[in-house]
Amino acid sequence: MEQKRLKTRDEILSDFVRKGKSIRSWAKENGFEPGVVNGVLKGRLSGRIGTAHQVAVMLGLKDGEIVEDGSDD
Repeated sequence: MEQKRLKTRDEILSDFVRKGKSIRSWAKENGFEPGVVNGVLKGRLSGRIGTAHQVAVMLGLKDGEIVEDGSDD
């Protein structure tokens, strides 16, 4: 299986600027609370478990799987 290249927080934020997209709009488009996305991108949330994990994986910060198990955190 091919592993995709992970991005840094700065690269993701630069992509948002280049695309004219806000953290809030990305969060809403992907079904997340803007505060969680902001926390992951600012390093306040590690992205280890729960919703923060899902955000980190979808942003490309972390290699992982999103598994729906019925619990949030």
